[in-house]
Amino acid sequence: MISVLILTRNEQRDLPDCLASVSWSDDIHVFDSQSTDTTIDIAKAAGAHIYTRPFDDYATHRNAALATVPFKYPWVFLPDADERPTPELSREMQQLALAAPSETAAFRVRRRDHLFGTWLKHAQISPYYIRLVRPERARYTRAINEVLEVDGPVAQLSYPLDHYPFSKGIATWVEKHNLYSTMEAELIVRNQGLQNPSLMTALRHPDFHTRRVHQKAIFYRLPGRPLLKWLYMVWVRGAILDGAAGLTYATLQAFYEYLIVLKTKELRRGGA
Repeated sequence: MISVLILTRNEQRDLPDCLASVSWSDDIHVFDSQSTDTTIDIAKAAGAHIYTRPFDDYATHRNAALATVPFKYPWVFLPDADERPTPELSREMQQLALAAPSETAAFRVRRRDHLFGTWLKHAQISPYYIRLVRPERARYTRAINEVLEVDGPVAQLSYPLDHYPFSKGIATWVEKHNLYSTMEAELIVRNQGLQNPSLMTALRHPDFHTRRVHQKAIFYRLPGRPLLKWLYMVWVRGAILDGAAGLTYATLQAFYEYLIVLKTKELRRGGA
């Protein structure tokens, strides 16, 4: 079997479906950031183990959960509240977790982001995420848009994980990314990003997440980032093939990038 860890903060809209999608596990843990809605009641009704910790930053908070929760099983599945494993993925994880070699530290899964009922097959920039880990061999880095690093080989799962980032509406997505852009700008100004990114690593490193770290660090050094991101998503990634949903998503992502640019300039000028 597999343990499940779900981090929450006011997730009464998404948590019921998330819990239902992992009901095959008898060891579900909800690690909450002091929710003020009915999140805790929903988790209790589902029989989940509940923990509460004040939120500080994403990497520290997730690391605290991995380090303090007494998991029943050696493998832990890490869905966000707005993610749902397909039944096929659930079966595959349970089968492979039992048969995985001891040196395997984690499994990566393809995530399918959805908007307006459309899978953003082309618009989605980062489709692969590590979601099944041995907790003692996993650690998050980076305070925002955190990266999960694992000590050991990472295997690939075949079936997808569905993600609904707009389940609470466009306004909530914008509100969340307004916060994300502030944290990204602060991170850039504090020079806590990667200091010496390598183009070769960004293009050719065998590990997807290592490539992403270097790609992001290089990207932050480019002029005209919001427009470049929109053009890349629409024409290189092919977001236009996803129709109105793809074009909307590309525009929202470019807007998010523009907020980071503006807030970085503001902070460097001594603004709020």
